[in-house]
Amino acid sequence: MKIVVDRDACMGYANCVIEAPELFDIDEATDKAVALIEEPDESFREAAERAARVCPAVALRIEG
Repeated sequence: MKIVVDRDACMGYANCVIEAPELFDIDEATDKAVALIEEPDESFREAAERAARVCPAVALRIEG
């Protein structure tokens, strides 16, 4: 599984951080989301998918 953050689309709402703080954070320099683990193991799939679903900017994609 791979987490892809579309930094152009990200508006910095931080919903992903609220849903999955172990996977996402906000870059203080850009106020955009960053994936803390770009290729997490399957144990993180549910949290990653939940974070992608709650992103109002549709800036997160889970591949694989």
